[in-house]
Amino acid sequence: MKITKEMTIGKILREYPQVIETLFSFNMGCVGCPSAQAETLEEAAMVHGIDINKLVEELNQAV
Repeated sequence: MKITKEMTIGKILREYPQVIETLFSFNMGCVGCPSAQAETLEEAAMVHGIDINKLVEELNQAV
């Protein structure tokens, strides 16, 4: 598994820019959000009411 829930969104976007579409499919506009640089994937998922395990699974499928 390349992407984990503990990774910051900023790190994920820098290392795996191909996941942008997957984030958008979960209605996560994290790409342009300044707080995404320090916010973990798990924190963002909680804010958006998203199942973190499903999100991590789909992000890893995208990479």
